[in-house]
Amino acid sequence: FAVTKTDQQWQKELDPQSYRVLRQKGTEPARTGEYDKFYPTEGHFACKACGNPLYSAQSKFDSGCGWPAFDKCYEGALVTETDSAFGMKRVEIMCGKCGGHLGHVFH
Repeated sequence: FAVTKTDQQWQKELDPQSYRVLRQKGTEPARTGEYDKFYPTEGHFACKACGNPLYSAQSKFDSGCGWPAFDKCYEGALVTETDSAFGMKRVEIMCGKCGGHLGHVFH
């Protein structure tokens, strides 16, 4: 990734919850995040760790799952990886610039 830092650097720069989610692949409880019901009409959503623009405001939609959902990303903004943890197959979505964990798509 273009942005690489030590765990100590990430911990210093991110609040504890953001560090747990972005760097340790944690999960916020559903319907508790600040962006769950936030629908701006312009602008973009960026990675909290590195500022990389990820999604346009217009790409956000309510999937009913309790976490922010987007149907389009900026080209090259994301990387994906198959995650078979916990006995299920899902796709992990990560920031293409720093590798920060952004969530999963379930199959």
